[in-house]
Amino acid sequence: MNYKQVAQNVLKYVGGKENISHFEHCSTRLRFSLLDNKKADIEKLQAVEGVMAVKTGAQCQVVIGNDVVEVYDEVVKLIGDTSMQSREERPEEKRKIGAVVLDFIVGVFQPLVPAIAGGGVLKSLLLLLSVLGVMSADSQSYKVLNLIGDAPLYFLPIMVAITTANKLKVNALVAMSAVAALILPNMTAMLAEGAELFGFGLQNIAYAYQVFPAILTVLLYAQLEKFFTKVSPKSLRIFLVPMLSLVVTVPVTLLLLGPAGFNFGQGFASVILFLYDKLGWVATALLAAALPFMVATGMHKAMLPYAITTFSQIGKEILYLPASLAHNIAEGGACFGVAIRTKDKTLRATAISAGISAIFGITEPALYGVTLQNKKVLASVVLGSLVGGAFVGIVALEAFAIVGPGLASISMYIAPDDPSNLRNAVFGLLISFGVAFVAALIFGKDQDAVKEVVLESKKNTAEESFSSPVDGEVVALSDVNDDVFSSKAMGEGVAVIPSNGILYAPADGKVEMVFETGHALAMTTEGGAQVLFHVGIDTVNLNGKYFEPKVKVGDLVKKGAELLHFNLEKIVDEKFDPITIMVVTNKEDFSISFAERKNVTHKEELMTVIDTTI
Repeated sequence: MNYKQVAQNVLKYVGGKENISHFEHCSTRLRFSLLDNKKADIEKLQAVEGVMAVKTGAQCQVVIGNDVVEVYDEVVKLIGDTSMQSREERPEEKRKIGAVVLDFIVGVFQPLVPAIAGGGVLKSLLLLLSVLGVMSADSQSYKVLNLIGDAPLYFLPIMVAITTANKLKVNALVAMSAVAALILPNMTAMLAEGAELFGFGLQNIAYAYQVFPAILTVLLYAQLEKFFTKVSPKSLRIFLVPMLSLVVTVPVTLLLLGPAGFNFGQGFASVILFLYDKLGWVATALLAAALPFMVATGMHKAMLPYAITTFSQIGKEILYLPASLAHNIAEGGACFGVAIRTKDKTLRATAISAGISAIFGITEPALYGVTLQNKKVLASVVLGSLVGGAFVGIVALEAFAIVGPGLASISMYIAPDDPSNLRNAVFGLLISFGVAFVAALIFGKDQDAVKEVVLESKKNTAEESFSSPVDGEVVALSDVNDDVFSSKAMGEGVAVIPSNGILYAPADGKVEMVFETGHALAMTTEGGAQVLFHVGIDTVNLNGKYFEPKVKVGDLVKKGAELLHFNLEKIVDEKFDPITIMVVTNKEDFSISFAERKNVTHKEELMTVIDTTI
């Protein structure tokens, strides 16, 4: 992969450097907070070579996979520091409250994951060494290393203060100072002894390991910083604003916000634990089955505050992390099932790489590269997650470290006083993998059987003749005024300048996709060629105007059938290039030749496609 080229294309299609207010990455995705979401060209982003998928909503998430760090570094070189982008530069754009809340949660908790995961893996490895007798849990070395692993959780309030301040674009060091005051050793000792402030008693709370008090503290500080900056003399702001903000923020937190955040966290965790207590293994099974969809939308991040709060209360987690183990391993099992049964070399390579990542706890490459591309594979993952989740729920599996569950971190399930806990985790892993693997194989065989029937019906010929998709003037694909198509990144094919507004099926096949905006659709021919039709350049911006699809997903069509009507004159009047493109997207499986034609009708042959995998 050319990381620099991918970065340049991604940056171009999110609207350029000037459209980015915040930029970060997770284990597989580039995450952009954009000033104007409408400036992002999602269609072209999805077509960039090296991009697995694009998810929009609270953030513009560009899924890269295992190469995300390298692409991230190249993007940073291009855009520099966007952290100082002024909030006032945002155009007024109404966003749903759910999107705003999710964006805030992701912005606060996503940057914490590497530190928490690093500490969690260290603690789980120490548990393993202790169980194996390699290192005594009473030794000084063990205790020192264990404290290192515990540091990210102990100082979690300070890290939360920094990420929240960055999200709110306020002074992170002052925000950190306000929260740090809560966990000072002397402050902790005073609260334990029964402290008072202005005659009011302070609740005895150990603020280390806590999340919500820190968030509320910084939310208040952000408002105070803005207010004091506005009313303070400019010459005194450098010390007056932070001093006044701290003097107000910390006492208000000790009196009100700290107890409120602490009690909310306790209640939040208690509610989930209550539901788990009532539903038992059913809750774990259902959560595991839902995780493919939650991870795809980023909603699984909303579970992190619960997991951290529960872990700080009882020293273990019994719902989310066991369910995640079942889901992660099921993704891996389904991918390996796909790798064995597919004849597509590219898909096989993708599935193997994504499957390895999944069983080690990183599921996004599997989700976007394999699972979400095929409903039957997705069903295999859900089934494997459901069955594996039911098992780990029945045996009441417990996690003793907060880290992405997988083969490398399996030691997180070592219980100091219960050897069966790790054994149950291994059984859950094997069950999830096995069910998803077998299901993917079975579904895959059905698809292979269908293909064999089709080939037989064609009298064992692997050649298909494609007629022109529209009437008009033929143009070489390399001459199309769009880099995505002219570079043949989307596939091999031809383009035609239409003389009328009807798109025809070039061969017999099945409609696989119809874009909501009507300007593009896709079909799979009887010979297995995956064909994409695209009417016009940038016509997605017409938002469906002038386009009238005549077919729907799942329709079987014959050669020459009308697929789409479009108002050619109106499209041209609106200054859009109406050139119509037809490309075979799985070009690596086919040899494609073209007829020597300048002008063509939809009844004339334009292209011959030969399957080279047979």
